[in-house]
Amino acid sequence: MFLNVPTEIAIIPGFQGPGELVIILLVVLLLFGSTKLPKLARSLGQSINEFKKGKEEIARELKKGADEVKAEADEIKDVTES
Repeated sequence: MFLNVPTEIAIIPGFQGPGELVIILLVVLLLFGSTKLPKLARSLGQSINEFKKGKEEIARELKKGADEVKAEADEIKDVTES
């Protein structure tokens, strides 16, 4: 009769809470060291920005192409109706 409602909201699917995230951060700190972490974070941020720019560019190109096709279809429709 009782609903199984989770008491914690998982940040990362498959993880139960912030404890696992702390453990992962400690392992990353041990692997890369404190001097390389800022460089790693900076390059990760740059990669995310490049990905977003590429995604936006593709969306613009697709919209531009769709608008051109629609304009041509409207032009053909106008010619055939005349």
